[in-house]
Amino acid sequence: MTDLSLARPTAQDVACGIVLGQDPAAGPLTARLSAAGPPAAGPPAVRPGPVPAPLVALEQAVLPALCRPPCLVSFSGGVDSALVLAIAARVARREGLPDPVPVTWRFTDAPRAQESDWQDRVIAELGLGRHWRILSAGEDLDLVGPVAARLLDRYGQLHPPNRHLHLPIIELARGGALLTGVGGDQILAGWRRRPGSLRARLSRLRHSVGRRAAREPDPFPWLRPRVARELRRRFRAERRAEPHRLAGRVAWHLGRRDLTMTRASLTAVAADHDVLAVTPLLDEGFAVALATHRGRWRSPSRRELLADLADADLPPLVVAPRRKATFDEVFFRAGTREFVHGWDGTGVDETLVDPAALRREWTAWPVCPRTAALVHQVWLASRPAGTGPAQPIMEVPR
Repeated sequence: MTDLSLARPTAQDVACGIVLGQDPAAGPLTARLSAAGPPAAGPPAVRPGPVPAPLVALEQAVLPALCRPPCLVSFSGGVDSALVLAIAARVARREGLPDPVPVTWRFTDAPRAQESDWQDRVIAELGLGRHWRILSAGEDLDLVGPVAARLLDRYGQLHPPNRHLHLPIIELARGGALLTGVGGDQILAGWRRRPGSLRARLSRLRHSVGRRAAREPDPFPWLRPRVARELRRRFRAERRAEPHRLAGRVAWHLGRRDLTMTRASLTAVAADHDVLAVTPLLDEGFAVALATHRGRWRSPSRRELLADLADADLPPLVVAPRRKATFDEVFFRAGTREFVHGWDGTGVDETLVDPAALRREWTAWPVCPRTAALVHQVWLASRPAGTGPAQPIMEVPR
């Protein structure tokens, strides 16, 4: 089995439901990206060779996956996965390689995860309908459902807690490759908030002070008070640390533990199934291209980044703004509700978590999504040995 040590959350990661901090091992990459970005003023530094445009760098990033068919693309219909699918389709046709195979989840009783309209439109625009594979899930992807059980039984606890979403797609890709849009929410999301006018900043400040004065509920009520205080302090510090300039921000995101662990778990589980997992939006060549050509941009929005990246080379539909789907309804289903309501209070690190407070949190429904890792922790602690294999996911006839 592939080494998964880089994908293991710490006890504090699990208890808090948030992974904070920078990965020390990413220091050399961060330094290279910082060096690639032009200075805030003056001409770009002289480099040993030409750096391709960001879109060309993305084309280069998807090529290794396309050269190992079948090349599946995890396609939700969102902007990031649509961008990767469109680039993969164009490169495959230009290079005479087999078309990529989009694989899409369709969920029952999860309206906020519904993206079928965008899925249909993008697939039609790219002419990939005959290759498209659609998987159906009701209770299947619950946090303690059959797919998650299969992954947890084999690999133990991984980050992120929804890693099992990709397991059936990886199994379909055995012997080939998998492309995903992982990292788009960080690299292409744009600055988390635009600076705005002085009046707007003062308005936000007044609003923030007013909220504190109203004593908003604790966002981590299941944690020991000292742990919650320290987490809030670290979270605020991390938000303040995000650089404004694009070159620095890309380097900062690629060095965050959250993203390095996410990539590590996907890569390791895929490799264990003889699948090459490629995350082109996290590719170093793409990051260097962004830093080199657009590194001076200060606080760009997601729309600005996507419009500049696609230019006239991709169908406008691919990068058109759309509602961001949310997937809590997919993972927190009847199985999780039944499990947490019957929890006996054991299996957590009581130096970090107050079991009584967590039990109170889990009596409400829906439960806080930040407790997903704790659900897995206590489920693993109570897991009986010798459990049989879960039922396979079925494709939807079209």
